[in-house]
Amino acid sequence: MTDCIFCKIADKQIPADIVYEDNDMLCFKDINPAAPVHLLLIPKQHLVSLAEVGPEHEALLGKMMVKVPEIAEANGLGYGFKTHINTGKGGGQEVFHLHIHIMGRPV
Repeated sequence: MTDCIFCKIADKQIPADIVYEDNDMLCFKDINPAAPVHLLLIPKQHLVSLAEVGPEHEALLGKMMVKVPEIAEANGLGYGFKTHINTGKGGGQEVFHLHIHIMGRPV
């Protein structure tokens, strides 16, 4: 998707403060943080939202969820964090590329 800002970040067309990357996903600092630590974990594959995924995405989504605690701990959130996924306009989604917010305050 050529006009998706998160696809452009994943393709390194737009710079981001990346904290984790592998072949399937990328995690970077939110440019407008709502918490002292506010990260966005995205799949490199363009998926519009959680409402658009199917059984074929199960392995990718599982891998992402398993990676969340590791990323959180590596970024100072070893004592706890929260996650959320906004889905669709009614769910507050602003960028239409699936992303998991990882947020918290280091102790």
